[in-house]
Amino acid sequence: MKPFTLPNDFYLGTATAATQIEGGDKNNNWYEWSTKNTIKGGGTTLRADDHWNRYREDISLMKRLNQKVYRMGIEWSRIEPENGRFDDEAMAHYRDEISLLLKNGIKPLLTLHHFTHPLWICKEGEFETERIVKYFERYVRYVVKNIGDLVSDYITINEPNVYVTNGYIFGIWPPAKKNFKLAMKVYINMTLCHIAAYKAIHELRDGFAEKTMVGVANHLRIFRPYNNFSPFDRITAAIVSGLFQNEIVSLMSKGTSGPVLRFFSPKGIQGNYCDFIGINYYTRSTFRLRGFKDIVRPGLPKNDMGWEIYPQGLANLCESFYKKFKLPIWITENGVCDNDDDIRSEYIFNHLEQVALLCKKGIPVERYYHWSLLDNFEWLDGETARFGLIHVNYDTQQRTVKRSGEFYAEICKEHGVTQDMIDRYFDGQQIDEREKEVAGSK
Repeated sequence: MKPFTLPNDFYLGTATAATQIEGGDKNNNWYEWSTKNTIKGGGTTLRADDHWNRYREDISLMKRLNQKVYRMGIEWSRIEPENGRFDDEAMAHYRDEISLLLKNGIKPLLTLHHFTHPLWICKEGEFETERIVKYFERYVRYVVKNIGDLVSDYITINEPNVYVTNGYIFGIWPPAKKNFKLAMKVYINMTLCHIAAYKAIHELRDGFAEKTMVGVANHLRIFRPYNNFSPFDRITAAIVSGLFQNEIVSLMSKGTSGPVLRFFSPKGIQGNYCDFIGINYYTRSTFRLRGFKDIVRPGLPKNDMGWEIYPQGLANLCESFYKKFKLPIWITENGVCDNDDDIRSEYIFNHLEQVALLCKKGIPVERYYHWSLLDNFEWLDGETARFGLIHVNYDTQQRTVKRSGEFYAEICKEHGVTQDMIDRYFDGQQIDEREKEVAGSK
């Protein structure tokens, strides 16, 4: 391990999602799903971190951890609980939260859709119906009219590929339908929602001094063949990469795509619909034709959910997507499930070290949002998968900053890692063993 520095204008912070931390809302699709389907360890979204009531405490912790930016979600089901009826009190709550962030020197990046929406949207057909474009734009316009003077940066949709893959290919998330043609239709409608929102946000913020930045948080992975010498494995990895991420990123960013989505896409939507490329990065996936499965090869480092840890993949993705789109890169999520906080500090070090190298090469990586600020409700894994810099006792809602949280706070303060930090936070023998594992994964 060697010290590294990040550019002075590079922003460091954390990310969360409304449903995963707020608690208290029964009017969204994931609460309904969690009451009717198996969540690991039991429980529902109703408890989460009680952030809706404790946001002041959590913002105080953000300040203590030297955060400069914060990616936060707002819950559509709170803001528009019924079709066409907006809740001004809920919107005022979010305005208070955002104002407090700004007062503490923390710049918000607002996520408008993070897998969840109100139950009335489910009854209307969700993203399977073309009506969703009108509904989503109406919701976005209401939000921006109420907080556009405070917020300049927006994520329209989080991980559309994960939403579609889990909800319409595997059928393990709501609405639990296994239908490829329907999945492609949802992709197109999500794209049209993003384009409509992008245009509306820029229109409503026209005239504000602070530059408006709008994008998508794309879940991206490195895809590699299980056997590099097998043309079948190489083709399998390429097909999965194209269908899972490359085509949808192109469609949402430029209105153009590869051969599959182009077949389903409406004509005449070509344009520029992103001001940055948002990258959510966690792992590398290894595919082979036999079984068409994602496999982690034996002996490679993994997190507590079994995902391979491959820091170099973050650099590879940032560089390749910058070369393709020539837009600034914002790392909108990056983190590790590490229930005992054994490897999170090292994980952060290794991934930010890759970012520092990218910046030296002139790749405009501008922001890094660590996932997550708090341990939270991790979808099908419920409260069993801990990603937070801050430990949450779900029974008492007590917050405790983890050692990795203190390490990250120092990175945010120092804008890098010093030798003193390495000496204090890492055991040399353990790092040597881990570096051997990482070397074996290359």
